[in-house]
Amino acid sequence: MTSQDQAVEIYGAPGSPYTRKMLAVLRFRRVPYILGWSGRPSTGSTTHPAPKVAIIPVVYFPTQTDVKEVAVDSTPIIRRLEDMHAARSVIPSDPALSFLNYLIEDFADEWLTKSMFHYRWAYDEDAKHAAPLLAFWHAPQLEAETANTVSDEFAQRQIGRLGVVGSNDITGPLIEESFTRLIDILDTLIMQNGYVLGARPSSADFALFGQLTQLCQVEPTSYKVAQRRPRVRAWVDRLEDLSGLDIDDQSWLSVDETGTRLAPLLAEIGRCYVPCLLANAAAIQKGEASFETQIDGKTWTQDIFPYQAKCLVHIREAYGALDADSQATVDNWLAGSGCEQLLTD
Repeated sequence: MTSQDQAVEIYGAPGSPYTRKMLAVLRFRRVPYILGWSGRPSTGSTTHPAPKVAIIPVVYFPTQTDVKEVAVDSTPIIRRLEDMHAARSVIPSDPALSFLNYLIEDFADEWLTKSMFHYRWAYDEDAKHAAPLLAFWHAPQLEAETANTVSDEFAQRQIGRLGVVGSNDITGPLIEESFTRLIDILDTLIMQNGYVLGARPSSADFALFGQLTQLCQVEPTSYKVAQRRPRVRAWVDRLEDLSGLDIDDQSWLSVDETGTRLAPLLAEIGRCYVPCLLANAAAIQKGEASFETQIDGKTWTQDIFPYQAKCLVHIREAYGALDADSQATVDNWLAGSGCEQLLTD
C-alpha cells in the first residue's frame, strides 16, 4: 500500500471552522481519514510530531515510515490533497476561475472568521453559550464543576483576544454589516448556481461553510441574522457531507457567467477585506505594531497580523503564475470591485 492509499489523520474540534472545512473536503473527495476530536494525538507520540504552530486542525499525512508528516494550514493542505487524489477536485480547472476560488477562500478564512470570533465573544449571551460547548466538545466526560472552570477560563482568554481579529466597539458594527450583506449575497448565489462557482462545490465553498457552521448553527446572535435567509442555513447543513454528491466536471461557471454572478461577492471582498489586508501589510512593512484604515467611511483599527501579510503575498503570487490571457480575464472580473488593488504592488 502506498502512502497515497493510506488514511490521513485529522485532529480538531467541532467548534473550529477550519476543522469543519477540512472534514467536509475530505468527505466530498472521498479521501480516507481518521478523526480525533481531541485536537491532537496521544501525548508523547513519536510517530506524530507536534506542529510548529499550535492551531487546529492538525493533519498528519502518511509517509513511507512510521513517522507521519504534520501540517496545519487548510489552504495548502487542500492543494496537497489535489496532488494525492485526482478525483472530485475542489479546484476549478480554468486557471482564471481557480484564482477567484483562491481569493474567495482566503476571504472566508481571513475575513469571515472575524465575524465568527466577534459574534462568539463580543456578546455576553453568545460567550456564555459557546464556552461550555467548547469545553464539552473537547472532553464530553468533564464533571460539571471542572467544565465550569474550564469554560470560564477559556472564555476570558478568548474575550481578551477580540482585538487580535479587530473586533472592538468601533469595528463591531462594520463586521456585522459585512456579515449581513454576505448572507444576502450567498442567498442569491446559491439560488442561481447551487454553489459559489457553479453547480459543484469548490474549496471556496468549503471555506465559507467552515465559518458558517458556527455563525449559522452555533452563535445565537449571528444565527438570528442568518435566519433571514434560511436557504443559506440549509446549504450549510447540506455541505457537511457531500460524499454522495454526483458531480459533473463541466459544472463550473463559464467565463461569461462569472463576472456577472460573482460581482456582488467580489465587491464585498473589495469593500472590506482588501482595505484591511493592504493596511496591515503596509504597517508591517513600516515596522508598526498596529494599523488604521477606512472601511465604508469608518475607521478600522487593529493590531498587525503577520499571517495576513503572507496571505497578500500568496494572492499576488497566484495571480503572477497565471498566463497573460488568464490575467486579462481576472482583470476584467475584478475591475471596479476594489479587489484589483490587491494586484498592485
